[in-house]
Amino acid sequence: VAMSTTGDKILDTALSKIGEKSLFTKELENALERNEVDLVVHSLKDLPTSLPPGFTIGAICKRENPLDAVVFHPKNCGKTLSLLPEKSVIGTSSLRRAAQLKKKFPHLEFRDIRGNLNTRLKKLDEKEDFSAIILAAAGLKRMGWENRIGQLLGPEDCLYAVGQGALAVEVRAKDQEILNMVSALHDADTVLCCIAERAFMKHLEGGCSVPVAVNTLLKDGQLYLTGAVYSLDGSDSLKETMQTGVSYPHQNEDGPNDDVQHVGITAKNVPGQAQEAAESLGVELASLLLSKGAKHILSVARQLNDAR
Repeated sequence: VAMSTTGDKILDTALSKIGEKSLFTKELENALERNEVDLVVHSLKDLPTSLPPGFTIGAICKRENPLDAVVFHPKNCGKTLSLLPEKSVIGTSSLRRAAQLKKKFPHLEFRDIRGNLNTRLKKLDEKEDFSAIILAAAGLKRMGWENRIGQLLGPEDCLYAVGQGALAVEVRAKDQEILNMVSALHDADTVLCCIAERAFMKHLEGGCSVPVAVNTLLKDGQLYLTGAVYSLDGSDSLKETMQTGVSYPHQNEDGPNDDVQHVGITAKNVPGQAQEAAESLGVELASLLLSKGAKHILSVARQLNDAR
């Protein structure tokens, strides 16, 4: 069943201005609640860190490349952002991307661009308004348009959005049959990374209207989480990295523990202790940033964005 959501329909306003938390999810969740559908598939980065009561993320599929990608206007083919002429206009609807890239590439200008991938690529190719646009690499790859990626932005240029590149399957929390069925789709490493990222975001009370960014790495049983917050123009920022061990054996946790959720995610086939460690990592990193003044940076960013 294909459905359109508020976020799909309002295409002339920046996402951060619409002020609706469940922009791409509400209509789908309504259908789930009315039992018209049994599961809904989202981009995980569109799902708020607190789900409505009665819902859970029953599966997170293996993550596609989470990095941001630059797609250049045909006349700038072969260039990189640093090689674009002074005052070149870059299209992005993300405060997170704009904040980081303004700081890194002060010679460029950033302007809102909305619409689905087709619309944005069309706007880029057929007009002269934009020298390049920034999109999630994952979306381009899934659509088979990987050849349009002119530059991948690594963590040194641009940290990505919480959950970026991962698909989430949302189900009714009490629907054990469906929950058991979709749990086969869980990718354990992706689950742990995304739990840490979502816990970080939730503890910061971040969202679409403030620039919050992350980078995660799971290697040799250690989960590394880098998290950052930015002012809208990128001039003010805080960034830290923390790590924790997540290699725990799987215990059969029968009984009421079945339905333990970590930031909205139910993952029975991922060791509970590992999930707890990942969640604690996110919370601790957020607490560290808050202790260094993140709340001030975020509240100023929120006020400025509201005033725009």
